[in-house]
Order: sequence, then C-alpha cells, then structure tokens
Amino acid sequence: VQLQASGGGLVQAGGSLRLSCAASGSIFSINDMGWYRQAPGKQRELVAIISSAGSTKYADSVKGRFTISRDNAKKTVTLQMNSLNPEDTAVYYCNAQGRDLYSRLFNYWGQGTLVTVSS
Repeated sequence: VQLQASGGGLVQAGGSLRLSCAASGSIFSINDMGWYRQAPGKQRELVAIISSAGSTKYADSVKGRFTISRDNAKKTVTLQMNSLNPEDTAVYYCNAQGRDLYSRLFNYWGQGTLVTVSS
C-alpha cells in the first residue's frame, strides 16, 4: 500500500491551499483517512480525519477553516485549507488505515508535503 500526497506550497496568510492524497496497492478496504501535521520542533498532531461513512473530526485550531473529504471509489482524501495563518505552517502527512487483500490491517503514511504560510 502506498500513499501519494500532493498540493503543498507557499501561500500568504489568508490564502487557501488544497492537499490531495491517493492510496494505491493491494487494498481491500480503507476505514479512516486523515491528515496530520508536524511543525518544526513540535510533535505530529491530528488535523482532520474522515471515516469511510463520511464522519469527520477536526482539530479545534482548524475548525471552520479546513474541510476534509474523500472519494471512496478513487481511494483519495482531500484537505481544503482556507484562511491559512502562519501557525498552519508544517509538513502535512496523509494517513490511511484499513485492510489489504490478504486481510491484514494496515496503517500507512504518505511522504509528507510542506505547507508554508507567510505573514
């Protein structure tokens, strides 16, 4: 199983970015898909997560600004980030948890994509 993330970059405060992540490989089913981030000198933290049924959970710091969505058929998860501020600067990682074709549980991470918000 592989996760390929894209969409990071440099944006000014108040701007928007859209992150996408596609899962591929020997996947039978994906339960939760999510985005996490790690700022310099800080621990990785949950940004948003979405279940296969579409239930979502957000970090308090991004509620009302970020929206997570997924396409189960395409095995993709997207994070729309609006009203970005410098505190959102971090490396963003996508994550997927599920079961592969051999009935083994998996928990994989994408390679990370850098989001930089300038003031």
